[in-house]
Amino acid sequence: MFSVIGSGVAGLCVATVLAERGLPVEILTDDATPASHWAGGMLAPGCEGESAPPEVVSAGAGAADWWAARVPGVVRRGTLVVAPPRDGAELDRYARMTTGHVGTDPGKLEPDLQGRFVRGLLFAEEAHLDPRAAMTALRDRLTGEGVPIRRGEARGRVIDCRGMAARDLLPDLRGVRGEMLIVEAPELELTRTVRLLHPRFPCYVVPRGQGRYMIGATMVETDDPDPITARAIMELLSAAYTLHPGFAEARLVEAGAGLRPAFPDNIPAIREEGGRIHVNGMYRHGFLMAPALAEALADRLQMEMRDAS
Repeated sequence: MFSVIGSGVAGLCVATVLAERGLPVEILTDDATPASHWAGGMLAPGCEGESAPPEVVSAGAGAADWWAARVPGVVRRGTLVVAPPRDGAELDRYARMTTGHVGTDPGKLEPDLQGRFVRGLLFAEEAHLDPRAAMTALRDRLTGEGVPIRRGEARGRVIDCRGMAARDLLPDLRGVRGEMLIVEAPELELTRTVRLLHPRFPCYVVPRGQGRYMIGATMVETDDPDPITARAIMELLSAAYTLHPGFAEARLVEAGAGLRPAFPDNIPAIREEGGRIHVNGMYRHGFLMAPALAEALADRLQMEMRDAS
């Protein structure tokens, strides 16, 4: 029996893959809100290449296929990257730092952006999903397959996916605060993730359906778990307004903040510490990297079982 501790994106992906491989697994959870509850849900390995190491880009390449095979609602319309005309150098820099894109006219892809941006980059193979809906679907799938999800003590080999709570055993884990908004703007129609490059307030806008959009993403090096700040709300809304003035009339549905766990190199990893296996350090790559880490861990465990038999 494998006891997966934690029901965020890492824990649910690990449990899903182990169950698919026919391995006995349970999930232990205290039902606390995981950091992945506040995620953007972008499956964008090409875009992440701007700042992420090659390991993240390559490992995340299969994420959209993995999620689409298991949950509904994966939208595969790519990512559109734009910058105000005065910040054209930012777009050129971004193009040099990333791969998998083509130049495009933003207004032809998203008519609501017609005339606002002269040029953009389209990462056509990228996708997005609603993180909360995806995690609910994975959880329901596991329950339907008879995987226990409960509180209490572990009954098997422990796979620790607790995120920030695992600092008792992973002292080099740190918190990176992310803040987000969900707004309702039914008069706008964006069909794909749009990233706005801006020297002060870069942001992304992710469609969530029914006129709702997720706006992110601040990245603050702090362990502060408090609610979102007024400054963050103003900066995110200012950036969204730069993307389209229609966001000024949007209704603010939700605002929140979460602490993303990160290792010093910002690369999610599998470790063995304190007598247990850890899948942690998701940083800003949880939905992108958790499937690859889960598959790699299952390969490793099955190899160990074969060698022991």
